[in-house]
Amino acid sequence: MLMLANKLTIDELARRIPDGAKVALPPDYAYCSLTAVRALIRRKVKGLHLVGVPSLGFQADMLIGAGCVDTLETAAVTLSEYGLAPRFTAAIKRAEINMMDATCPAIHAALQASEKGIPFIPLRGLIGSDILAHRKDWKVGDNPFAENDPVVYLPALKPDVALIHAPIGDKYGNVWVGVRREQMLMAHAASETFVTVEEIVDGNLMDDLKMKAATIPGLYISGITEANKGAWPLGIPGGYNPDHEHLRRYVELAKTDEGFQQYLEEFVLEAAAEAAE
Repeated sequence: MLMLANKLTIDELARRIPDGAKVALPPDYAYCSLTAVRALIRRKVKGLHLVGVPSLGFQADMLIGAGCVDTLETAAVTLSEYGLAPRFTAAIKRAEINMMDATCPAIHAALQASEKGIPFIPLRGLIGSDILAHRKDWKVGDNPFAENDPVVYLPALKPDVALIHAPIGDKYGNVWVGVRREQMLMAHAASETFVTVEEIVDGNLMDDLKMKAATIPGLYISGITEANKGAWPLGIPGGYNPDHEHLRRYVELAKTDEGFQQYLEEFVLEAAAEAAE
């Protein structure tokens, strides 16, 4: 086996995600690759279709504000205790992006269909909700094993790219995600998965039975980049805490177009931004 054949720099990783790609992203409370998001903004990627697994936060808000996004497919866009997502809110009010409302179970189920290699999956709980009126790709049909028992059929959701962060990877490309099972689902469902990790360690994570169960095998990983504090200004569970002061400043600046541009220039577009982390 060729060791680290898929190791990339952060700019190489960003170049591997093409314009118009359907990109699955984890929620803020998981492991988010903000360093990759900044690289995508610097690359001026366009036309992304973001899939929240199952919700979106700071990653999406930054990409929307930078003009990188055409479509959102997610159960929610929220900055949690920091308030509304200002660039998302502005884009929706201006009708600048296409919104595909979903639910948490629907996102997970549709990804599971791709994981299993099946074209669709049934799901209960959506019938009677307003959301069905806005999702023409979701179909209500009969349960073939019972009478008068309608269910919703969801088409398989197959992202072009899953973009995640993780505490550690190894020299064989295996990536440990701990309890963040949605990130393993994303890797199984997507055509390609790109990962930033806090550290690339020696040895093989798959040889450790305690680590193996929470490790994405390298065969699912298209590219891996070592990025210390790659989730900053978000934190990672069990690693480092969010930079609350920085996140509050982002929310305040991003309330206006001019403030958001100031944020980009100070923390994203400047060559020294990555080193400052």
